[in-house]
Order: sequence, then structure tokens, then C-alpha cells
Amino acid sequence: MATDDVAQLADSLAKTGVEDGELSYKGQGRKLDDAQSVEEMVKEIQDFEGLQALRLEGNTVGVEAARAIAKALETKSALKRCYWSDMFTGRLRSEIPPALNSLGDALMLAGARLTVLDLSDNAFGPDGVKGIENLLKSSTCYTLQELRLNNCGMGIGGGKILAAALIYNHKKSSAEGSPFSLKVFVAGRNRLENDGATALAQAFKLIGSMEEVHMPQNGINHAGVTALAEAMQHNPGLRILNLNDNTFTEKGAIAMAQALKHLRSIQVINFGDCLVRPEGAKAIAASVSEGLPILKELNLSYGEITEDAALVVAQAVKDKDQLEKLDLNGNCIGEDGCRALKVAMEAMNMSELLGSLR
Repeated sequence: MATDDVAQLADSLAKTGVEDGELSYKGQGRKLDDAQSVEEMVKEIQDFEGLQALRLEGNTVGVEAARAIAKALETKSALKRCYWSDMFTGRLRSEIPPALNSLGDALMLAGARLTVLDLSDNAFGPDGVKGIENLLKSSTCYTLQELRLNNCGMGIGGGKILAAALIYNHKKSSAEGSPFSLKVFVAGRNRLENDGATALAQAFKLIGSMEEVHMPQNGINHAGVTALAEAMQHNPGLRILNLNDNTFTEKGAIAMAQALKHLRSIQVINFGDCLVRPEGAKAIAASVSEGLPILKELNLSYGEITEDAALVVAQAVKDKDQLEKLDLNGNCIGEDGCRALKVAMEAMNMSELLGSLR
């Protein structure tokens, strides 16, 4: 092959990011307003045999452009992974639902079976959830394993719509002999609050296959946390639970501590900035001490935890031979408490696992 041909091929691969059935336009900053603006993209999608993954993140897609892309996807039955985060920057909120509807309809028409759907960083609100509602209810999502909706502004209404769609999916797929088995759910910064979190908790309880749940910074207090805690007990394979920057208080923390007793597969617990307070921290420590054999990370930072409670937490991890990090930073420990905590961790030969303290 001539040198120029090699260079041209390399440039083409770099542009589209083709790898293992993946076509990528990630981070290209394209402003795709109409069918004409996506002509080249549409042709590349149409010509890509065995397309399994499509990356559109980091571009901005209008309604007409989405329809044109959707048309190209109508025959892509092998498509499994849709990385469509940060795809509507600068668009009117009213443009997003029809764009999502078009893309979802195409996937259903193609008979695709998705495993990953990432729509994070699209500020589409409850109406955007309506834009993917039919897709989530369809057989195209019976096989979905990862659903990423971080920073989408779903609100309580969007959370309820999403929960209802997931419950419908599970019931319908189960009736057809292939139960919906979602593993990863990411929905931080969505203003779900108690009602949205409680609705989603009902979905998680039914699904029972969750391995990662990330719902930080959602304005959830003890009522929603308690509902999530009860749901997590029905997901014994849970490995990562991230509820950072919600408001547990003692009530929520004690409920979550009870849930942890059922979660022997858990590796990462992030309850930082959750106001677990001393009694909540002690309850969590008791559950850690009694079980959680493969725990790797425990984050109870910025929780208004006092010195005595922090020392109880430290003692709780002494037999966790897989522990990599204990974070108790930003609590009400004081200088003497910080020293006592460091001494306690040193006595257990675990001082290097203790995060910074101040």
C-alpha cells in the first residue's frame, strides 16, 4: 500500500474512531442542524457493516439532523451501545424530545438489542424522559445493562416516568421469558428528590440485578434514602453504591446500614457529604464490621461525624483485607481526634488507607 494511502486510512480511522464495531464522532463539536449537515455521517453509518456502537457525544444535534441519522439506523440491527451524552448543547428544550423519539423509533424498527444507553449531560428535563419512554418500554431495551442519565435535570416528574418505564420493561420482558436485568444505573444531579427516588426504588426492588447505583446530588433526604435502602436489599449483587451529597440524617443512615447487612458483594460505599451523623456512622460501622468481606472503599466524609464515631468506623474496617481507602475527611473530629484516628489506623497497619483529614 502506498504511503499516501496508509496516511489516508489512518486519518479516516482517527476521524471516525472505528474499533470493534464502533463508529465514533466523539468530541468533534459538530453543529448538526439539518439533513444536509449530516449527509457524510449518514453515509458512513449506512456503509458500516455490523455497527455495534455509535458515539455522538460532544456534538449538537437538531431535530432534522436526528431524523436523518435515525433513518440510517433503521437497518442497524446489530447496534448495542449508544453513547449519546452531551448531544444537545445550545438546543431548545423543545427540540430534544422529538430528536430522541426519532432515534428511539429507528432502533426499535431495526430490532436492535441495546446493552448500553448513555444520555448523560443532556439537560432535557421530564420531557426528555418522555422522549425515550417508548424505547425503554420496548424489546430493544429488554437486554439493556447500563443506563446512564447523569446530569439531565429529570426532576421528580422525570424520575417517575423513568421508573414506570423500567417497571413496565421488567414485567413485559419477564412475561416473554427474558427478564430485564439492568446492572448499572447512573443518575446524579437530576433533582429527583424523595418522590423521584422512591419511584425508582420500586423499580430497583423489582429488577433485583443491580450492580452499580450512582445517584449523587439529588436532594434526597431520609424518606427517599430509606426507600432506596429497602430496594437495595433485593439486589444482592450490588458492588457500588454512590449516594454522595444527599441528606441521610440518622434515620436514613440507620436504614442504609440495615440494607448493607444484605449486600455481601459490595465493594464501594460512597455516603460522603450525606450528614450521616454519629449514630448513623456507628450503625454503618456495625454493618461493615459484621459483613462486607470484599469492601474496597468507604466514604463517610463531611457527615458531621464526631471523634468517637469516627474511631468506631476505623475499628470496623480492621479485618477488611481488600480495603483500599477509608475517607473520613471534613467531619467534626478536631485536631486531637484526627491524631487519635491516625494512631488507630497505624495500630492496625492501615494508616496508608486513610484519606486526608482536616
